[in-house]
Amino acid sequence: MGSLYLSRLSKEDRAKLEKQLWAQQQGKCFITGKPIELGLDEVDIDHVIPTRDNGKDDPGNFALTLSHYNRSKQAADLRIARVLFRFEEIREKAVSDDRGANLHDVLKAYGGAEADLRFKLDGDVVTYIAQDQKQEIKVTVPLQFDKLSGLAYFFAVLPVEVVHHDERINPRPIGSNLRGLIEEFHKGRPQLHVALGWIGTQTLPNSKVYVFDGQHKAAAQILLGVRNLPVRIFVDPDFDLLLTANTNAGTTLRQVAFDKSVQRRLGSSILLDRIKRFRADKELADDYEEFSEKALVEHFKGEQRAIKRYVLDSVRDAITHSPDNKLRDFVEYAGKGHDKPISYSTIEKTFYSKFIFPDMLETLWNYKAEIGENARELEKSQIIRLMSTIAEKLYIGKFDDEIGTRRLENKIQSGEDIPETHLRAFRMAKEEILYCWIGYIGQIIEHHFIQMGKPIDKERLFQYPFPEQLWTNIGNFIENLGRLAIWKNREASQTVFGGKQTYSFWQHIFESGASPSGLKVMPAGLNIMEMIKAV
Repeated sequence: MGSLYLSRLSKEDRAKLEKQLWAQQQGKCFITGKPIELGLDEVDIDHVIPTRDNGKDDPGNFALTLSHYNRSKQAADLRIARVLFRFEEIREKAVSDDRGANLHDVLKAYGGAEADLRFKLDGDVVTYIAQDQKQEIKVTVPLQFDKLSGLAYFFAVLPVEVVHHDERINPRPIGSNLRGLIEEFHKGRPQLHVALGWIGTQTLPNSKVYVFDGQHKAAAQILLGVRNLPVRIFVDPDFDLLLTANTNAGTTLRQVAFDKSVQRRLGSSILLDRIKRFRADKELADDYEEFSEKALVEHFKGEQRAIKRYVLDSVRDAITHSPDNKLRDFVEYAGKGHDKPISYSTIEKTFYSKFIFPDMLETLWNYKAEIGENARELEKSQIIRLMSTIAEKLYIGKFDDEIGTRRLENKIQSGEDIPETHLRAFRMAKEEILYCWIGYIGQIIEHHFIQMGKPIDKERLFQYPFPEQLWTNIGNFIENLGRLAIWKNREASQTVFGGKQTYSFWQHIFESGASPSGLKVMPAGLNIMEMIKAV
């Protein structure tokens, strides 16, 4: 809402107010803390507390901001906008390149995750000493026992210096609901703030407290300046129990919205623990691998479907986050964003559903691993190479994150100049389109082995080593497909690209050159044998 007070100021009086606010803010933008150079930087004067929230329309409620940040702020209340901007800075500096920021990143930005908690157990009493920035605190609390899980725990209010984040149990990045929590807490509306954590007694008297649940609420509190967090701390818990409970919360129980990629990472972590338990049950060495996927699944009675899922999760996770996978930089992992051309869901429905063998292998876990021909390892490495080849041919240096994907076809219809390579990359990544042409790559692979006279199981295509000529054929197909005029046809924005179509719709186009209704889209259907030839 505009300001009646500001609208009545003369040019000279407004400049005087800008100088006054600039001095009060020590020459820095209220939102970002970045230096403001009056007379050069474009600035805004805005209400700190919006008038709709009963903020006053007078200088006592004004702040000076850099215009760009004020007009793109995520909240009307400048105090909230400042907190959210700080989180954006933290997110940009997140140490891992395959995830967003999590509680660890927020803690480190505010002096957290720096020290151990000193504590002792004496019967059913816990005494802990926590050192914050100002003082040392000694607290004695009762040790409690959870009747359902049998786990021992205690409640503590800990300075952020001794709080750590458990990325293995909870690899989930902080999502968009953080803003809502910040706004709620900022307005003094209480919620259940208690995070869940765990601590081990193997290194007493010093040990780390790891938070594995409640990271969004903990992060919101820290960003708002809270230095002490309430935590329910389990003592020497069954790690596998916590990992499984947290995974189920985001999958079968759907208590939290785990992205599919996070679910796969959790499943991969659980698999490692199940393998460890399998070896312990059979009194095998820690590096023993003379067992099959099928044997592993059969060992865990009553959990066989879950173990099978964990095995496949491990395969998917290894492909998704491999540093050799060049396509991963073009995948949107957290829901429906507008920066990247391919959603993680699309990756699962195309590459993974078509090319990962879904059944459990009966060959040994390390079978032919020493010569690079282990079936699962071949499958992973060859899918990674395929994804990287697609990235090199269609995306690297061609898709522009700054342009993104938001309402791209509408922009084309309104005459906006979108680079052809960007438009092609965007259109070829549509799920229903990618699903079809990825399928043709499977046919190319199958045909190549048939020509070689090699009998194969077509469901296990990627578990057979591909000769270099086959990789050349695949590369040629991708290049020739990318040369089709349809991808840069701007008039098609109002027809075939005007809305989401079905797989069968595009299958019909690729087979015949026309849509099911008879609209001519290409001169003719695809000739796959011609498209594997070099141009």
